[in-house]
Amino acid sequence: MVRNGGVESPSPRPRIHQTHPHDTPLFQSTVSERKLRRFNISIFVFRFAAFGSSISSAVFMLTTNTASSSDTPRWYHFGAFRFVVAANAIVALYSFFEMGASVWEISRGATIFPEFTQVWFDFGHDQVFAYLLLSAGSAATELARQLRAIGTCTANNAFCVQSDIAVALGFAGFLFLLISSLLSGFRVVCFIINGSRFVL
Repeated sequence: MVRNGGVESPSPRPRIHQTHPHDTPLFQSTVSERKLRRFNISIFVFRFAAFGSSISSAVFMLTTNTASSSDTPRWYHFGAFRFVVAANAIVALYSFFEMGASVWEISRGATIFPEFTQVWFDFGHDQVFAYLLLSAGSAATELARQLRAIGTCTANNAFCVQSDIAVALGFAGFLFLLISSLLSGFRVVCFIINGSRFVL
């Protein structure tokens, strides 16, 4: 307030009052926006890596040993290898969706779903699908060990090598998804503390 001849008049620069400790300004500083953009780009990179690893794993397993001999083992003859194909295909689809969500957020500065829903959706699904890939990879690794123990790989070495590559790519997808889960978990923590996904 400014006194003018004993009369109080409103200040030309009214103060902005924060009515609640969780209230946030209507704008983000340039520094915060740049930090958020870099953070979202990092998430996108790991989403892309998880997508590439998972889709490659599924393709490698689907194309194992295309020989026409009837006694040649096929991936669908083994439950663990079917599990690898299904798990990696699911994660590839999920990662593709999350890549689109990351591009949307980078370009528009907003989430596809409401912010509360988005941060928990990302974190929860990252956890579930990471454990799905880990379970599939562990089961396939044990099966591959058994196939080598009984001599299956002696006569069908190409099949075993290609299935091993598929399993390894699945573990790579798990690693990238695990890192994405850590980043999405950090966003959840920021949301719980600050009431916003923004990295301040």
